[in-house]
Amino acid sequence: MRELPIGIFDSGMGGISVLKEMKKLMPYEDYIYYGDSKNIPYGIKTKEELQKLCIQIGDYFINRGVKSIVIACNTATSASVDLFRERYDIPIIGVEPALKPAIERHHGGKIIVLATNVTLKEKKFAKLMDQYKDEADIIKLPAPKLVTVVENGITKGEEAQRAILETFEGIDIKEVSSVVLGCTHYIFLKDTMKKILGDEIELIDGGEGTAIHLKNVLSEKGWLKDEEKEGTIEIINSSDDEEKINLSYTLLKS
Repeated sequence: MRELPIGIFDSGMGGISVLKEMKKLMPYEDYIYYGDSKNIPYGIKTKEELQKLCIQIGDYFINRGVKSIVIACNTATSASVDLFRERYDIPIIGVEPALKPAIERHHGGKIIVLATNVTLKEKKFAKLMDQYKDEADIIKLPAPKLVTVVENGITKGEEAQRAILETFEGIDIKEVSSVVLGCTHYIFLKDTMKKILGDEIELIDGGEGTAIHLKNVLSEKGWLKDEEKEGTIEIINSSDDEEKINLSYTLLKS
């Protein structure tokens, strides 16, 4: 099992942000990244539709022979992580909005959770939010347009700024202390978001925590590769669009 690759997937290119953290922490591992851009956006699909898409990707990874699957998408995690754990006999790592770290660092002010509609409506997130409802004023803010912007390779400039401004329209930024980036796509907009929201607002994502968790799980099983040579990264995209694949490699290096 030690020599097998790690499978990571997302609705498109957003999960590359999680892959970057894993590569940083475990550079000797081999990775297969699957971006499902053909079926984006996940945030407007039903739970049943999402589960069908995710299982197809999960089965693909099993056929490729991976030692772990990372669902690097909050929406896909909400819909299918439990199903994956029942179906596959390897470690399954999901992601969820980093609300707990936001609460731990909270010193007053409102916490905004940016995510897709599906993530914000799921029972899994409702349970998480209910856990911390008495500790801070938490605002759910759907941001599907930001996913589309990143998928189009736009992370800076006027179009990215306009999409962010539209998303936060009606929000009094002065009352906000932190923003939880509850979708892996949003992390690529961090710098532009900082310019608009200001340095006083903390932007929190769970990519590093996901990578640490994966490393701990593989370490406990004795499945980490020996530190001999740099691992490989294979990027696949369901759209068969060469530009999407090239952009994914660009985002990985950014």
